[in-house]
Amino acid sequence: MAQFDFSIVTTGEFRGWLVSGFLLSLRLTCITWILSLPIATAIALCRLSSVAMLRGAGAVFVEGIRNIPLLVHLLFWYFAMPELLPETARTWLYDHGAESICAVIALTFYTSSYMAEDIRSGIRAVPATQLEAARALGFGYLASMRRVVLPQAVRIVVPPLISQTLNLWKNTSITTVIGTAELMYQAQRVETASFRGVETFGVTTLAYLSVSLVITALALWFHHRFPVRAT
Repeated sequence: MAQFDFSIVTTGEFRGWLVSGFLLSLRLTCITWILSLPIATAIALCRLSSVAMLRGAGAVFVEGIRNIPLLVHLLFWYFAMPELLPETARTWLYDHGAESICAVIALTFYTSSYMAEDIRSGIRAVPATQLEAARALGFGYLASMRRVVLPQAVRIVVPPLISQTLNLWKNTSITTVIGTAELMYQAQRVETASFRGVETFGVTTLAYLSVSLVITALALWFHHRFPVRAT
């Protein structure tokens, strides 16, 4: 019977590799989330705009991004996009961690396209009379959204955004295909060096599961603390 020793991959150099990958995965998630939220909000407002050009631009962004697999986005931004940059910009990119930068760009566009639809749905769930009342008081469209509609939409939007955060956390594992040294990349590195597949990927699975459960628990807490009531 095979003997399993998890201490081999949780001590010494191997532990350092896994911890560094875990921390990078968390950083990718946090940075992408911070960048995606304002972009998604802007796209959602464009899609709800009365200006046809803005609505069209928002629709093109959402449908163009969401209908292409994340893997294709990653490969495009890492292998194709740098070739379109000037030599100095390309050199700077490769000297400052092109893998992580391209991963953040791809994840940001991909995540924001899904967040935008959640935010748009939340805004549309707010009664139209709220916007009409704000406009009647003299607020412009953007001011009405910022001061009246968006604050009411937050409670509706937060649960699906938490779900998108969970998807984002899991999607960081795909960035290993372009050499981003996140958790999955480091796990493969440890397995190759130690020949301990069960231990390595067992620990890696627990790491992904632990963060996923924290995000899920946050969603459940918010649902019970701030239940969405029909208006």
